[in-house]
Amino acid sequence: MQRVGTQPQGDRAEAQRAPGTPAAPELLVRGGCWRLLDRLDGYSRARGQDLATQAAAGRHLVVLGPAPGRGGRLRVRLLEDGYPCWLEPNDLLGRAVAAPQPLPRLLDEAAITAAIPVVLAYGHQAASQPNHYLWGGTTGPNFDCSGFVQTAYARAGIWIPRDAYQQERFCQAVAVRPGHFGLVRPGDLIFFGRPQRCTHVGLYLGAGRYLHSSGREHGRDGLGINQLAPHDHDPVSRHYRGELRGAGRVVRCHDGTTLP
Repeated sequence: MQRVGTQPQGDRAEAQRAPGTPAAPELLVRGGCWRLLDRLDGYSRARGQDLATQAAAGRHLVVLGPAPGRGGRLRVRLLEDGYPCWLEPNDLLGRAVAAPQPLPRLLDEAAITAAIPVVLAYGHQAASQPNHYLWGGTTGPNFDCSGFVQTAYARAGIWIPRDAYQQERFCQAVAVRPGHFGLVRPGDLIFFGRPQRCTHVGLYLGAGRYLHSSGREHGRDGLGINQLAPHDHDPVSRHYRGELRGAGRVVRCHDGTTLP
């Protein structure tokens, strides 16, 4: 029997999670929505240091549940792109406040096209800063390939999926092959990988050039510009031309659903 003047624990947590309430350990329960005040790292597993993604200040997340056992990480979903990951609960303390779940900002194709100069300007600005390739890097200055592309679009108010293979599925296909890129427009995405799966993505700049973040194994460690034209014999350009899968145009905004 419930005592008079008391509330169940779940009800107290709901009452205390009024918008703007700072994150506290007892409030980080399943279903709670939080807005970040600072960037956070998201991990790929309940244990270990493998980075999955990063979330910038201003982003929202919902708690899916704790890891098995006590004192573990929280399973969360980042709401703007639906991306699941694991967070350290202590990382939210002082860096997140309770918030209602945001509505997705769904721009039409014309509005997205008008925002492409902002996407490209951010790409050039990011490349001008000292950086290196970081698997899972999303907030900069250190990026992985798809984290860089997603952030460039997010800076223009356009959300696209997080991973390269998801971005390829999400985009409207545009024909391209080495030396033949007349249909591709600045701001389009260029996809690379194996026949079975897309594993790399770059941001097209025009005239066969694309900006991307690539690792040391192919001759670079960070953001740089490479070329689709066969006359460019740079080893990084040559490697990725051999893995070219196609191109895609962003014509819609991601609605925040979780993608496979």
